[in-house]
Amino acid sequence: MPEATTYVYDADGAILGRLASAVADLLQKASRDGREDKVVIVNAEKAIVTGSPVSIMANYHAKYELNHARKGPYFPRMPDMILKRTVRGMLPYQKKSSGRRALRNLRVEIGCPSHLDGDLPDGHAAGDRSAFERPLPDRYMSLGDISAGLGAPAHRWGGEQ
Repeated sequence: MPEATTYVYDADGAILGRLASAVADLLQKASRDGREDKVVIVNAEKAIVTGSPVSIMANYHAKYELNHARKGPYFPRMPDMILKRTVRGMLPYQKKSSGRRALRNLRVEIGCPSHLDGDLPDGHAAGDRSAFERPLPDRYMSLGDISAGLGAPAHRWGGEQ
């Protein structure tokens, strides 16, 4: 059995949907092949969503207002949970065990943990960004700004409160 690898993706300047689909594809293929590859996404608050800021905030406010304290659906406010929820939407986590296993192998971090700064430890590899690397569009918002607009505590990732 091949050795499991942990792929580390930096979300800084990455478009949210493209990053999420690349990560979901990698996790799903590894899960179907029986490998225990894991993915860690760092700097989740720096991922971007393209479009006009007014329409982006209207869209995310509409999703968040669906929340009911006891009944759900529960839509997150924190940028790491929004990114994880986006990847979850691209996995068959409710229908197949491979989708649930793939989701368990995903970890999303706000900021960059100290052990992943600089050189990566053994068993870790930098994720291939060529599939979703694009120049910054004219109009976009970062996940940190979206989360702050939803009322999340922005001081946790260095944003304004």
